[in-house]
Amino acid sequence: MDRHQLTQAVRAADLRVLLMVLVHMTGDLAWLEPPFRPRRDINLIPDPAAGLSPDVQAQIRDAAVDVLLRGNPPAIHDPGDELMQRMMSVCLGENVPPEYAQSTREEMALIPRRARWEDVGGRPGGRDDHVLIVGAGVCGIALGASLIELGIPFTIVEKTAGIGGTWNVNRYPGCGVDTPNHAYSFSFGPRYRWPQYFSRREDILAYLHQVADSIGLRPYVRLSTRLTSSRWDDRAQQWVSALRGPDGESEVRSRFLVSAIGQLSDPALPRIEGMGDFTGVCFHSSKWPEGLPVDGQRVAVIGTGATVMQLLPEIADRVKSFAVYQRSPQWVRPIPGYSDPIGPEAQWLLGHAPYYAAWFRFSMFWRYGDGLLKTLKIDPDWPHPERAVNAVNDRHRREMTDFIMSELAGRPDLVSKCLPGYPPYGKRILLDNGWYRTLKKPNVELVTEPIRRIVANGVETADGRRREADILVLATGFRLGQMAARLNVTGLGGRTLAQAWATDDPQAYHGLTTPGFPNLFGMVGPGASLGHGGSITFQAECQARYITSCITRLAAQGADALDLRPEVLDDFMRRFDAEHETLIWSHPGMSTYYRNSKGRVYTVLPWRLVDYWKSTRHADLGDYKLTSRPRTPRNRPIDPS
Repeated sequence: MDRHQLTQAVRAADLRVLLMVLVHMTGDLAWLEPPFRPRRDINLIPDPAAGLSPDVQAQIRDAAVDVLLRGNPPAIHDPGDELMQRMMSVCLGENVPPEYAQSTREEMALIPRRARWEDVGGRPGGRDDHVLIVGAGVCGIALGASLIELGIPFTIVEKTAGIGGTWNVNRYPGCGVDTPNHAYSFSFGPRYRWPQYFSRREDILAYLHQVADSIGLRPYVRLSTRLTSSRWDDRAQQWVSALRGPDGESEVRSRFLVSAIGQLSDPALPRIEGMGDFTGVCFHSSKWPEGLPVDGQRVAVIGTGATVMQLLPEIADRVKSFAVYQRSPQWVRPIPGYSDPIGPEAQWLLGHAPYYAAWFRFSMFWRYGDGLLKTLKIDPDWPHPERAVNAVNDRHRREMTDFIMSELAGRPDLVSKCLPGYPPYGKRILLDNGWYRTLKKPNVELVTEPIRRIVANGVETADGRRREADILVLATGFRLGQMAARLNVTGLGGRTLAQAWATDDPQAYHGLTTPGFPNLFGMVGPGASLGHGGSITFQAECQARYITSCITRLAAQGADALDLRPEVLDDFMRRFDAEHETLIWSHPGMSTYYRNSKGRVYTVLPWRLVDYWKSTRHADLGDYKLTSRPRTPRNRPIDPS
């Protein structure tokens, strides 16, 4: 770019991000001092002017143009923990705790994030540590990238005909991400040119394909191949897995088995009388038929979660009628700029200005990360637990209530249906993309009367009224209780994982390992998904780090298998449950898929993202019993010390 073009590009910059670029490139820490300090902005998409005066804005932009035109190498690449903390705090306009410095340096690829052989003194020779991964979505890609770097052999089996996991499977109109897509991305691989802040499914899938190609993943993937069963061979210290693919049945032996199927892959189908009597088109939202014509059709949708919130505004103007059957209303957060495109000037900065994309990604990730968690703590002295869990939570309730009232002005009938009676964030928070305005359209009806039965041509509610439908969509979520147990896995003593979790109470150490199932890891298992913010890509990379740390450390010990000690899981679950008792999801009267049939919160992480990063960074083999292939008829435990 020449000076004029670069000046135009810099006008589109987020100045808090541009300041960090100047620090890296010049090494001048005066950019972290007044008058250049940005004002704190808690919006998910913050004001790019950063609260700075026009004169200060001009100074920053002019300096950035000069620095970028010179094209010199950076004066500071890795700031180290102390300076990194200072830079983060200035960038955000708030004090960032020091424990975030190292994790953020890794997230920005300023220092290595993945496990390395040199961490354990080098790679031992003569080992067969093959890894079988089930699932080629976000988790499978993250782990595959780490294994390729380590040179550890692996195979990914994917039951569908393409990679991408949930983004390959879900194809309903309007399908997209509700995490800012710059945060919904890996810390590695090429930058993707996201067209907007919250992108559609097509772009997310294209991004995952781009990453897979950039790391050379495809040769390791067997598509249209399903794991039908896997059993632990204790003598060989291997998993023996039965596969079914295009060429028929086959058997694979691997030292390690990893479930990368996540939690949201098993559709939950409602038990409603007459479901089989419907003569129109009926399907779960995750099975949306390719090319389904909706123009002029009467559509009925059961559910009001994130899927319906994306679907309704997308097709409401094309259908004859749209009936939404709601069991309970959702709290919805307005996001100014939700659908705004990212212009060519900002795209140039993200693609070419050194460190700009890394800091932009950090800024987005922070706003969708740990900041919310402290506001979800239950205050035992708060006088109004029926409506909120603390004073800040009550302020959020008022703000979102005001938003609902303004959006539904003149429609008191809809207000009564849309205003939740539980504390905000007690269930998954949803992002508004025109939901309330669409509900006001004349061909849209929000039905809160309970469903009595499904009839041949529609839905009958408890008041006896029948609403006709040509298309019936079951947007009823997913069954979370089984997770990796759906894979028909048999561990020590012939006990299956389904039996271990048979009481609707799956438990796993860091959401990854369970006693009695050596060398088995379940990515995004129980207790490892996110309720307060963050990104699944972050969780996937943390878990890939832990798994590869286990593999490399096990190899360094000369052992073949690790099995979690039961007392380690028991202690972990005591701390897990105790922490959840302090959080909103355990609030009396709450009903959410985060809880099992006994009322225990079992799906989501109760700790900060930085805490999870720290706990999964280095595996402690003292948590496991280590064994090797026997030289005698019985395995000999190995002292991990």
